[in-house]
Amino acid sequence: MPYFRIKEAADLLGVSDDTMRRWIEQHRIPAAADDSGKLAIAGDDLARLAHSLAEEAPRPKPRPVVAESARNRFVGLVTRVVKDTVMAQVEIQAGPHRIVSLMSREAADELGLEPGVLATASVKSTNVIIELPEQP
Repeated sequence: MPYFRIKEAADLLGVSDDTMRRWIEQHRIPAAADDSGKLAIAGDDLARLAHSLAEEAPRPKPRPVVAESARNRFVGLVTRVVKDTVMAQVEIQAGPHRIVSLMSREAADELGLEPGVLATASVKSTNVIIELPEQP
């Protein structure tokens, strides 16, 4: 299981180091000393918190789309992996963004994808749609 130091965990969640330390003190997320004596957070605990924060985040009401296009890399934590005999559905929480990918089970197994793993979702420009909301 990967572990993340306070700064790295804070960066992944888009919060300050102080906020991360406060959440540890408030027992919102567990932390333990690593081999060098510095606080670290288990990847699966960090993934659960990332998922919880995303659920709590306010969601703006989408405006009607008036134009669109179609690229990006999202660094985040794997929060969920559902596998059957052939396919896998992998969810990544990248800050407030939830990315869902469908891939072969073989690819998911080879990558070692499981909740708490740091991963990057690379999205091909032909598969990403950019929407422009109606202007007020």
